[in-house]
Amino acid sequence: MKVIEIFFSPTGGTKKVTDTIAEALTEDVHCADITVNDTACGVEIAKDDLCLIGVPSFGGRVPAIAAQRISMIRGNGANAVLVCVYGNRTYEDTFAELEDTVKETGFEIFGAVAAVAEHSIARTYAAGRPDDADISALHHFAAKISEKLQSGDTSVPEIPGKRPYKKSGGGGIVPKPGKNCTGCGACAANCPTGAIDLKDPSEVDKKKCISCMRCVSVCPHQARKVNKVMLSAVNAMLKRACFVRKDNELFI
Repeated sequence: MKVIEIFFSPTGGTKKVTDTIAEALTEDVHCADITVNDTACGVEIAKDDLCLIGVPSFGGRVPAIAAQRISMIRGNGANAVLVCVYGNRTYEDTFAELEDTVKETGFEIFGAVAAVAEHSIARTYAAGRPDDADISALHHFAAKISEKLQSGDTSVPEIPGKRPYKKSGGGGIVPKPGKNCTGCGACAANCPTGAIDLKDPSEVDKKKCISCMRCVSVCPHQARKVNKVMLSAVNAMLKRACFVRKDNELFI
């Protein structure tokens, strides 16, 4: 069995989750990273492949650019396991939107996994996750997915989420370069939406920025930061929702 990982992972949390599941399923894993571009649209997918399609939940929705890139992939009747990764708050309608997007591209829904990873903005929440306990749970999920495949069970699980989806909150938190910035352009080259000016990385198109924190995570000089006042406000807003550790979930 060939497993194809298709993931949108600005700060690496979603990739860690899909990597863990894929590697527990088989050694024959093919990766298609759609974080920065739409290269996955050229991936050849056969009906007997299993695809893990992973996205982070941004305010309870699929990031619009991720949905756009996934919609360009041809599923060809292959089974898809939807993977939603969130920062210990909630994922709301992310699964519903991802399910609808994936079905329109020709995939068959086989299962879904909700997993927790370190919050991309307020990094004190779910810090260090996925941790050992999470990895153990994801390995268990992979075993259950494998069992279902081997049994020939083609039933479609009930996956949470509402339609119409909740209103998208958009971005709003735009990281800025500090005094350590050398103008190397790594942030601009790796921005999923092209919001950062390649010639002058201090210039950011606020309408394009989706607050994914990719620029913060890839900066080799740790030069891009979120405004401390805004970060403090985000931490306070999330405190009640993120205080209790959330468990990973399997829908199969």
